[in-house]
Amino acid sequence: MPRTDPTVWTPAETRLLARLRTPQHIQLFLNELRYDADYRARSPRRVMRERKAACFDGAMFAAAALRELGHRPRLVDLRAWNDDDHVLAVFTVDGRWGAVAKSNTTVLRFREPVYRTLRELVMSYFEVYFNTVGQKTLRSYSRPLDLAALDRRGWQGDEEDLDWIADRLDALEHLPVVTPEQVRRLAPVDPDLMRAGFLGAVKAGLFQAKKRRPLA
Repeated sequence: MPRTDPTVWTPAETRLLARLRTPQHIQLFLNELRYDADYRARSPRRVMRERKAACFDGAMFAAAALRELGHRPRLVDLRAWNDDDHVLAVFTVDGRWGAVAKSNTTVLRFREPVYRTLRELVMSYFEVYFNTVGQKTLRSYSRPLDLAALDRRGWQGDEEDLDWIADRLDALEHLPVVTPEQVRRLAPVDPDLMRAGFLGAVKAGLFQAKKRRPLA
């Protein structure tokens, strides 16, 4: 079987992407995918074929799909303490930031493009970024990684895992969102919010948090 060109969409892929006419359509498609607790770094091509993803490969797919709508394919890493990191595909409309994301929780997904700055967008996740023991865990966020700069390596259709992109994202400068003093004052998460956040979560894919003193 001939190897598929990683830089060109197949007719089937083109038809699928054409159905995703808005960022919200992309989010709904991601929501329907099976959450993969194995955290493989699949390319957008593999996500479409295998119909499963976690946050990193879900964000890469979203970035590729947003690109088809005329947006730059950009990722932002949200770094957490005592919890999994999370990755967003970010976009702008009329100078306002929004995001699409695959998440095992209900509250770390889509954001409308209404936020004036990237930090403002990131802070919309702060109160709802929590672990399984009820601690607020978001600590910093990265500068955006523009995947267009990596086109020569065929990231959209590569058949190998793309851990090297995750490494590049992790190596970017991360900006803090809270001070150590603020961390010490954080209140526990409301139990009703926790139940809503973990509704339908794949338990095998949840970070096994330990109850310990919060750190910045």
